[in-house]
Amino acid sequence: MRRPRPAAISRAGLFLWVPVWMSAGIGLWFAAPGFWAGPMLMVLPAAGLPALLLALAAPRLAARGRIGWGLADMLRLGAAMVVLVVLGLGLTAARSAMVAAPVMEWRYYGPVEGRLVAIDRSARDRIRLTLDQVVLRNTAPDRVPHRVRLSLMGAAAETEPPPLGQRVMLTGHLGPPPGPAAPGSFDFRQHAWFGGLGAVGYTRNPVMAVAPPEGGMWWMHRARMSISAGLQQAIGGQEGAVAAALMTGDRSGISEATNEIMRASNLYHIISISGLHMGMLAGFVYNALRLALVLAGGLGARLPPATHKLAAGAAMAAAAIYLWLSGGGVATERSFIMVAVMLGAILADRRAISLRTLALAAVLILIYSPESLMSPGFQMSFAATAALILSYGPWLAVAHRVPWWLRPVAMLLVSSFVAGMSTSPIAAAHFSRMAQYGLVANLLAVPVMGTLVMPAGVIAALLAPLGLAGPAIWVMGIGTKWMLLVAEAVAGLNGAVTAIPMPPWQVLPMMGFGAALAVLCWRRGQSLRPSLPLAGQALGWLLLLGSAGLWAAGQRPALLIAPEGEAAGLMTPQGRAMSKPSGGSFVAGNWLLEDGDIATQEQAAARPGWQGDGRDRRIDWPEAGLTVWHFTGKGSGLRALEACRPGRIVIASEAVPRDRREGTGACLFFDPVSLRQTGALAIDATGQGLRITGTADYLGAVPWAGRAR
Repeated sequence: MRRPRPAAISRAGLFLWVPVWMSAGIGLWFAAPGFWAGPMLMVLPAAGLPALLLALAAPRLAARGRIGWGLADMLRLGAAMVVLVVLGLGLTAARSAMVAAPVMEWRYYGPVEGRLVAIDRSARDRIRLTLDQVVLRNTAPDRVPHRVRLSLMGAAAETEPPPLGQRVMLTGHLGPPPGPAAPGSFDFRQHAWFGGLGAVGYTRNPVMAVAPPEGGMWWMHRARMSISAGLQQAIGGQEGAVAAALMTGDRSGISEATNEIMRASNLYHIISISGLHMGMLAGFVYNALRLALVLAGGLGARLPPATHKLAAGAAMAAAAIYLWLSGGGVATERSFIMVAVMLGAILADRRAISLRTLALAAVLILIYSPESLMSPGFQMSFAATAALILSYGPWLAVAHRVPWWLRPVAMLLVSSFVAGMSTSPIAAAHFSRMAQYGLVANLLAVPVMGTLVMPAGVIAALLAPLGLAGPAIWVMGIGTKWMLLVAEAVAGLNGAVTAIPMPPWQVLPMMGFGAALAVLCWRRGQSLRPSLPLAGQALGWLLLLGSAGLWAAGQRPALLIAPEGEAAGLMTPQGRAMSKPSGGSFVAGNWLLEDGDIATQEQAAARPGWQGDGRDRRIDWPEAGLTVWHFTGKGSGLRALEACRPGRIVIASEAVPRDRREGTGACLFFDPVSLRQTGALAIDATGQGLRITGTADYLGAVPWAGRAR
């Protein structure tokens, strides 16, 4: 005889936990990629299959009276958690294997041939070309990276880039994607691995065409770039470049100075196509079509029940066109999935904006691209959307007390505040900076984007075939010019940007999981027992408080050494003192940013401590009882060898000759040869001596590191 399931036990809300536990599995893989390889992958089915069987069997056992319903639900939930964690691990391992491609492990100079697949701009304002189907001289095909990216310098930068799909040839310098600036820093190699990018470099020579541009999809990509060029020409200046970025995803026309003021004002998300753009475009099409149907049928006409579904279908089609027009990309695809899920909910007569639709979007994205979990875009998008959904109910409870003419402004203020508060800690953890006046900038700029720029872009696209897009493009230019004026004014305010020290790696996982527990366990009606939500909330808040405390107590490394020995920095009472005022600027800039230090490399090099001429520098490290010596330039390896004495740390930017390396044992010696084995180094003085951590030790075995060079 089957025992009925008690009505008090609710099954609603369990789907909300699916992306949480999948994310836990994905995070476990990224915590130790080398561990989850080979034989360890066999553990996954060994753990996942029994858990799946238990999850299916527990309700049946309870229905037959073998176990109680409370125990059955606990077993089912625990088993489902294990299954989802295993699923996240397996998906990430499979994704890494699918994108696996050769990573260049040496320096290359010579002819480079390939097909042009992307054009963008670097942080140094240089146009960059990404090539696939690469051919390198005297290099076996199985060792050639699938994709390479080269910055255009010198004569190469003075000519127009070739069209997408063009097969080109150039003479360039290539090398492996650079490793982290310090243990725990952003690892560009990981990003490159999942993007299929196996080498980066530059060229100073003009790019030559080898074959005519390909047709098919590349014709569409060239059409997109033609639209971008047309917008930039019609509007002009940086406002035209921003308009082109908003409509086509082509950011190659935006200067680094514009990027910087957009970051400082917390408006950079505007020029990076995201859920905000997709939502604005889809919302405009949805509401405009419904309004058009009302006007077509007369203001008093009763609309058919399916009108909202017709509008939702049209909005989804517009979002799909925008996805193509913007050139795709992981962030844009993620945004499209989120909007498509919400519009699909309307078509299925479900609530368009709810935590369930958000969870479904997260699950689809994590299945399609599990590495997205590690990106700030994914984390900030879902944090902001979840916070806005949770704030919607309280807003409705008080909205009727606000005068009708103030409600739009009040709602914008509330939504901007909620989104900013939910994403600021994530942005600070990833970028080590916080825009103090970002709320003001967003209040002034985002409404203009939603009411002028995006609607004008849709209208321009509809009128362009008739040659009547001019007025709409003019409106777009007015809107983007206003946004740039706001960004410049806010970025120029005193204290607009505050530097924040980079947190220990445990902070973000604790923060994310703690927030998920606090939010999901707050929904008490969807829990199994009254004690469980209280315990879950308590654990969630403890994790959030613990992450804040861990962040506040975090200590930056005392001595940092760059991956090639080109820079060294020692922490002093005045901040990190750099050994050189220039050279290694990217690495040194990252160190200072992660320290929460707003000084430039030149200012940091002027701090007291380092002595000597421009090439041979030394500094006392009293806490360790050592002297740090840094030698750069030609002959630095031999000069460093002569300075090698007990009680010294000696760093050289030039390798010591192989036949002289035995002389380096008298001191703690680092040169490019040894640093290629360890990566960038962090050294701290402890009671037991020096604690030396290299990026290779910090990361362990990772597929994107390649073999030792």
